[in-house]
Amino acid sequence: MTILRQITVLAMLAGLPFLPPPAAAAEFPTRTVKIIVPFGAGGPADVYARAVASEMQKSMNQNVVMENRPGAGTTIGTDQVAKAPPDGYTLGVISGTQAVNETLYGKKPYVLMRDLIPIAPLVDTDLVMVVHPSVPAKNLQELIALAKAKPGTLNYGSSGPGSNYHMAGELLKNITGIDIVHVPYKGSTGARNDILSGQIQILFDSVPTMTATIAAGLVRPIGTSGLKRDSQLPDVPTLDEAGAKGFQHTLWVGLMAPAGTPKPILETLHKEITKAINQPGLKDILAKQGAVPLSMSQAEFATFVDAQVDKWGKVIETNKIKHVN
Repeated sequence: MTILRQITVLAMLAGLPFLPPPAAAAEFPTRTVKIIVPFGAGGPADVYARAVASEMQKSMNQNVVMENRPGAGTTIGTDQVAKAPPDGYTLGVISGTQAVNETLYGKKPYVLMRDLIPIAPLVDTDLVMVVHPSVPAKNLQELIALAKAKPGTLNYGSSGPGSNYHMAGELLKNITGIDIVHVPYKGSTGARNDILSGQIQILFDSVPTMTATIAAGLVRPIGTSGLKRDSQLPDVPTLDEAGAKGFQHTLWVGLMAPAGTPKPILETLHKEITKAINQPGLKDILAKQGAVPLSMSQAEFATFVDAQVDKWGKVIETNKIKHVN
């Protein structure tokens, strides 16, 4: 008789319910893990998550598949994760967009920090603020002076309401008190085309995307969005350094799970994600794209996401940004 069978028989004889040992978490994962990306394929969050998933697959000896579910500013894909069984086999990509949406969207089928659990961060990437060469301002102080002399005449583009690029412009307005007009596009491509043609004067975009365009002289960099200068644009000051004191806004990406996922499974996932993001080969690849691996405990990451929700909620309310219903 096996040991497990003996324990079962003894429990029955004692009139006690038999509780099998908690093997599920120890054995996790035993089948394919799915990661839902609430963005279109090919974007930064999608690319970074796929790179990490590839490393996780090798380490866990299980398939890790990606499913793109864009729409409604990430709420469609995020809701699918929130409603998935809390067993660790359905995860989702979380970013600053979901933190913004907690205030921006008046009605959502989920509450971010109630229905989902942040597991671990992946990477952080700086944004860069650029202007069309026709804009006479050569630095941030000159741009602020120009915007204050001609309020409401300078436009900045973004990939849509609530996007990282939209909120970067709103944060700049919030800190400097300038009046620049938001022009939302249905994705980043239209905004990038229009900054090149001069249809819009200002654009925030990711550093890796804009580096070649800056080098070609097609746009003029004003500042980057982190608290330290970006390694890909070492001669460009941060916006904080240039005079927008306290400006800090990066494109961060992490992974989340449905609320109720058992702690041992969350711990296993955190360990695997952290191991994957710190693989030397992957770190080198990410560094060439301007992405810096992030390292936080699960509790630290949850606190970070909470702080992001609060930060953008204040910007949205202060700037009277219209809520999406």
